[in-house]
Amino acid sequence: MHLDSLLVDIDASGGIPPVDRWAPERAGEMDLLIAADGRWIHEGGVIGRPRLVRLLSTILRREDDGSHWLVTPVEKQRIQVEDLAFIAVDAERDDQGDWHVVTNLGDRVMLDDTHRLSVTATPRGEWVPEVPVRFGLAARLGRNLFYRLIEQAEERVDERGDAWLGLTSGGAWHPLGRLDGEAPCV
Repeated sequence: MHLDSLLVDIDASGGIPPVDRWAPERAGEMDLLIAADGRWIHEGGVIGRPRLVRLLSTILRREDDGSHWLVTPVEKQRIQVEDLAFIAVDAERDDQGDWHVVTNLGDRVMLDDTHRLSVTATPRGEWVPEVPVRFGLAARLGRNLFYRLIEQAEERVDERGDAWLGLTSGGAWHPLGRLDGEAPCV
């Protein structure tokens, strides 16, 4: 499937359309993969136009069953995602002490009770924090950002007696990882 036909009904102004409310009847599958390193690969070739990738990201959602779809008012196309759809590449602390995370595609979310860091396994079995972004999608913390946040982290002991490093933001605790380096108990 050509990307142009999918995007014909999408406003390219840069806003996030209400894909959570769209329920098109026409569905298909597209040869598009979001690689774990953030590359978008269509029909075997990396999409090299950042504005096109950003536009596609605005119509992406993840269903409860874990499937990922590019959705327009008239159709939806299933795509593949190796790990998570986004990578968190930057963060800054505001005057109130709350952290705001920025993804590789320009989404900005404040770490709070709704957008809480959780430590989950990557496809390679590494335990790395992720943060919910929108429409069931999440961002994995990039390595550089992870180390930067570790430098700012505080230590806490959970109810099991395990020591964690993490951040407080938006009135919530956000774990970055256990101090012993073991996988979290779930």
